Amino acid sequence: MGVKVREKPKGSGKYWIFVNHQGRRISKFAGDEKTAHEIAEKIQAKIILGDLGIDRIQKQDCPTLYDQAVQWLEAPHGWKESTRETYQDTLRLHVYPELGHRKINELTRKDFKAFFKKLISKGLSAAMVTLVRAPIFSIMADAVDAEIIESNPLLRMNLRLRKKTSIEITPLTEAGVIQLLEQAKHYLNGVYYPVILCALRTGMRIGEMQALEWTDIDFKSRLIQVKRSWRKDRVTEPKNGKGRSIGMTLHLAETLKDLRTERKKAALKNGRPFSALVFNGTRNEMLHRETFREALKECLEKAKLPHMRVHDLRHTYATIRILRGHNMGDVCHQLGHSSIRITYDTYGHWVPGRFQSEVDELDLAQASAPPAHPGKKACKKL
Repeated sequence: MGVKVREKPKGSGKYWIFVNHQGRRISKFAGDEKTAHEIAEKIQAKIILGDLGIDRIQKQDCPTLYDQAVQWLEAPHGWKESTRETYQDTLRLHVYPELGHRKINELTRKDFKAFFKKLISKGLSAAMVTLVRAPIFSIMADAVDAEIIESNPLLRMNLRLRKKTSIEITPLTEAGVIQLLEQAKHYLNGVYYPVILCALRTGMRIGEMQALEWTDIDFKSRLIQVKRSWRKDRVTEPKNGKGRSIGMTLHLAETLKDLRTERKKAALKNGRPFSALVFNGTRNEMLHRETFREALKECLEKAKLPHMRVHDLRHTYATIRILRGHNMGDVCHQLGHSSIRITYDTYGHWVPGRFQSEVDELDLAQASAPPAHPGKKACKKL
C-alpha cells in the first residue's frame, strides 16, 4: 500500500503515479520524474493525515459559505454603504438558501455551475446573475488567501450569459416633453412641476433630486452641484462616489428661484423653519418616490402619453441632447456616468444617420483639395 512512481513505458521519460490505499487503486500520468515525485510526496502526506484523523478535524473546522461570507462582509473594503447592502441582500436572497449551509471546502466548480444554471432557469437576467456571482467569487478568493481552500472554483468560469445588446429606453420626444410639462403645471396646482422640469432639463437621478439642497444651487452661474443622493432612507454619496456640476437652463433657474421665494414666504407665514431641501412632497416633507411616481403617471395619462418610469425622464434628457447633436462627452458628464463608454453603450443607437450631412462634406473636401504633388513636373525620358 502507498504511493509509487513508475516510468511507463520504460525509457519513455513519462512518469505515472500509482496509489493503493484502503482497497482503492488509482493511477495518473504526472509528467517528468521530478514532478511525479513531488506530487507523490504530497499525496502520501495527505494519506498519513487522513489515517491520523487530522484531515477530518480540518473538515469539521472549515467554515460554511455563510460564515465565510459574514466574515468577508465585516472586513474593511472601502465600499460605499450601498454596495455593502447590495451584497448583503444578494447573498441573503439568492445564495444563502441554496449554498449557505455548505462547507466551502466541499463546494466544487460543478456545484456552482449548477447553482447559476438554476438562477438562470428561474428567469434572472444576465446582469442579475453577474451581480450574484461577484460576492461569491470574492468570498472564495478570500478563503484562498486565508489558506482555507487551495483554489477558487469560480476562477475563469464562463457562464455563457446572453447579455442585452442595448438597454430598452422609452424616452419622450420634445413635443411629448412640452405636453407633459403643460399637464404638470395644473396637476395639484403645479406642486410637481419644478421637479419634473428639473429631471427633464438636467438628467438628475431621483435620489439626487431628493437630496438636493438650496446651497447646492448657484443661480448666478446657473449651476447645480450634485453632492449627495438619497437611498434607503438615508443620505449617501452620488452613484460612482463622484460629485458633478450640472448646467441649468434659464427657465429651470427662474422656476427654482420662484420656488425658493414661495417656500420662504410659506415658512414665514406658518411660523416654521425654511427647509434646506429643494424638492418637497405635498406635505412639505422630503419628496417621496412613490408619490412622485403616481404624480408622473397621472400627468402622463392626462397628456395622453405612454406610461414611463421616473428614470425615463433622465433618458429623455439624454436622448434629446444626443439627437440635437450635442457633445457626447458633456452629456456623459452631466449624467454622472463613470465613463463615456457607458453613455455610448446606452444611447449610441440614437446617433446613426443624424450626421449624414457631415459625412457628405468629406466628398466636398476631396473635390476642393489641391493636387497631391503641386510642385511636381513630368520627368523626361532618358
